[in-house]
Amino acid sequence: MRTAVIVTTYNRPNALAVVLEGYCGQSDQDFGLVVADDGSKEDTAEVVRQFARRAPFSVTHIWHEDRGFRAAAIRNRAVASTSVDYVIFTDGDCVPSRHFVKIHKQLAEPGYFLGSNRVLLSDELTARVVRERIPIHAWSGMEWARSWSRREVNRVLPLLKLPDSQFRKWSPDRWRGIKTCNLSVWRTDLVRVNGLDASYEGWGLEDSDLVIRLLHAGVKHKNARFAATVFHLWHPEHDRMQLPVNQERLQDLLRSSTVRAAIGLDELSSLG
Repeated sequence: MRTAVIVTTYNRPNALAVVLEGYCGQSDQDFGLVVADDGSKEDTAEVVRQFARRAPFSVTHIWHEDRGFRAAAIRNRAVASTSVDYVIFTDGDCVPSRHFVKIHKQLAEPGYFLGSNRVLLSDELTARVVRERIPIHAWSGMEWARSWSRREVNRVLPLLKLPDSQFRKWSPDRWRGIKTCNLSVWRTDLVRVNGLDASYEGWGLEDSDLVIRLLHAGVKHKNARFAATVFHLWHPEHDRMQLPVNQERLQDLLRSSTVRAAIGLDELSSLG
C-alpha cells in the first residue's frame, strides 16, 4: 500500500525539525513524506532540504504564498502532488509515536477513515524538547509516566496499546474530536469528496468539514486511539476571529447531504 504522510507547517522550523526526526525513527519507513507549507519563510525550506538529504524515504516540500491561514488549500496541494493509495494527515507541531505510520497502515480498511488523538506537552517541556532536540518519539512508557507525574503532559492513557478489534467500529458516524493532526484516509475517498474545503477562512473546523463530508459519502469512522498517538508541542492559541463564521458554515453542512468541497482539489488552479 503506497502511503504518504502529509505534515502541515507554518513558520515554526525548530518544531518541524523535531517532528521530522520522529519520522526518521519510525518502525515502518515505507512511505513518502510531504511537507505542506502554508507560506513559511526560507528557514523552513532549509530545514526540509537538510532533512531530505538524509531521510530514508522521499521528502517533498509543497509551498504556497502566505495569504493568511490556508491550511485546507495547502493540504489539497500536497494531496494533488501524490499518486499514493493512502494518506496520513498530521501537523508540523505533532511528533509521531514510534509506530505511528505502521499502525495507521495496519488499521487501514476500505470504506473507513481513521481518527486518533494526541498527548499535549506543556510549554516548558516543549521548549526543552525543541531546544535540545530531545527524541521523544523514542521515549519509553516510564519516561512518559515521569513527565506526567511532573505535569509536563496532560495525560498518558492514550499510550496504552490495544489491538485491532470490533470496538474500533463502535462509533462509525463520529466526527467530533477528529482532527487533521491525526487522520488517515484512502486517496480515492479524498478525491471523491473533492478534498478539503478551502472556502473556510482563518483557523478552525476545516478538518471537521472534511470528516462530515466523508461520512455523507458513506465512508465510516474507525477509531485508531490506543494505537497511533502523536505528541503535540505547545503553542499559543491561534487567532479565532473567524471561528463563529466557520461554525455557522459547519452547521449548514450538518443539515445538508453535501459530499464535495466547494473549493477543493478540482479548484486548485484557481487559487493561485
